[in-house]
Parts: sequence; C-alpha cells; structure tokens
Amino acid sequence: MTTESTEIKLDQFLKLVGVVQTGGEAKLLIQGGEVHVNGAIETRRGRKLVEGDRISILGETFTVQLS
Repeated sequence: MTTESTEIKLDQFLKLVGVVQTGGEAKLLIQGGEVHVNGAIETRRGRKLVEGDRISILGETFTVQLS
C-alpha cells in the first residue's frame, strides 16, 4: 500500500524547487513578503500547499505538482 502526500509546506517547497538552500533563507523571503501563493502575499512558512497551487518568488512562478 502506498500513500502519496497531498500537501507540502511552503518552506519545504521552496527548498525542493531550489529557490533556497535552507529553511532560514525561506523564512526570510516568506516573512519579507517576497512570496505569493495563488496571487496573494503569503507570510506563513508553514502554509500548506496542494496540487495546482502557484507560487511566485523573485520573478519566477512554480506550480505545485505532488504526484
């Protein structure tokens, strides 16, 4: 039996896609208002992202794909 994750935390996602190297870097960018989730500024590093969410940061946009 396998279970696929249906969500990922924002700071983990930023590390996964290579925008940041550490959780500390992610925290600074998120709390500094540099990260948008689905067009809105997100300041919670623990924000849970789901499939299809769009993350914009530093001029780049990523779409969450968990499968």
